[in-house]
Amino acid sequence: MGQEINVLALIKGSERYVFLYDDASRCEVLRTLGRFASNPELSFTWYDAAVLSQKIRQESQHCRTRRFDLSVPNGDDISTPGDTI
Repeated sequence: MGQEINVLALIKGSERYVFLYDDASRCEVLRTLGRFASNPELSFTWYDAAVLSQKIRQESQHCRTRRFDLSVPNGDDISTPGDTI
């Protein structure tokens, strides 16, 4: 199975910010957002960094839920002593 690549993009006027990262480099891309926001030569703001970092964290939570189904069976799926099969 191949490694999944996440894509995050922001379009600001004529500028395009596109971030490609895998799960192992999630922390690095978050640091990059901060570096971009602190660079006065870019139109990338701290607000942009906050919004995109929230999306990264939400996707991380969504992926964990999707990869590991932790659903609890409903009462119909649980047998108790004395039940006949």
